[in-house]
Amino acid sequence: MENNIYFCVMKIAVVGATGLVGTKMIEVLTERNFPVDVLIPVASEKSAGKMITFKGQDYKVVTLAEAIEMKPDLALFSAGGSTSSEWAPKFAEAGITVIDNSSAWRMDPTKKLIVPEVNADVLTKEDKIIANPNCSTIQLVVVLKPLHDKYKIKRVVVSTYQSVSGTGAKAVQQLMNERRNGDVEKVYPHTIDLNILPHIDVFQENGYTKEEMKMVNETCKIMGDDSIRLTATTVRVPVLGGHSESVNIEFENYFDLNELRNLLANSSGIIVQDDPSKALYPMPLYAEGHDEVFVGRLRRDETQANTLNCWVVSDNLRKGAATNAVQIAEVLLKKKLIG
Repeated sequence: MENNIYFCVMKIAVVGATGLVGTKMIEVLTERNFPVDVLIPVASEKSAGKMITFKGQDYKVVTLAEAIEMKPDLALFSAGGSTSSEWAPKFAEAGITVIDNSSAWRMDPTKKLIVPEVNADVLTKEDKIIANPNCSTIQLVVVLKPLHDKYKIKRVVVSTYQSVSGTGAKAVQQLMNERRNGDVEKVYPHTIDLNILPHIDVFQENGYTKEEMKMVNETCKIMGDDSIRLTATTVRVPVLGGHSESVNIEFENYFDLNELRNLLANSSGIIVQDDPSKALYPMPLYAEGHDEVFVGRLRRDETQANTLNCWVVSDNLRKGAATNAVQIAEVLLKKKLIG
């Protein structure tokens, strides 16, 4: 009698495989033991033909067109907005599910914007292009979600302290070259070493930067609540990796600080580091390499009722980008929406 057992071969494409986030995606796929049978590393034509090692096996970097022909089950995109705008629909039309790390699809009303700890339940089989939020938004909403469910958030004021790795490899190189007093190819309009730039992305007509407005709009979409009022100031600091945020949250309802602390400590994806007497609080130096969001400096705002101040830190290349994308893929696999 013939044995009717079928084996599913999971093919995963990583678009932008040679970049900072793409490299981190491949690293996270390995660490989290995501079931990849065939890796399809994808990059620009100038990088095509290079070799990438994954789980002890070498894979050749291919072009976007070649990747579609190889029919992956899933494509993790981290190659910029213009590439995603052009190619994500082509992958989707070929039946390939796309998780896109650019800003191209985040505010498209027909696309889901996903942070698994917050809104993974909205994903369906019909979602062929899924947006990965902005790094600074991801770490913020992981903390906001359990607080909103319990106390109902009215308003959020957030100031970010974002590392140069959020801009990319050339920004990291600018910082290091400035530190060595070497020749500098400038990515930023000013020196970043020993400096702080209140300028991330381009300025809009309302005086806010595009990064600041991303946080406003993405937070409401992910949380599924347009009544949350949020205002942001985003700042670039001379830190290699890890984004930090000072967050002021006004609630509709009263909160007990110890209860709130315990609520966060027992929420998915969060580690509370909050013991000032021992100088214990989140810092990017120690968040680097971790997938969790760290929160501390929990204290009442003494100028306003039902208002909390806190400090939120996360590795922007991991939870802020690569890990969140892979976690979305894990949800799709668990819900049998791919494979």
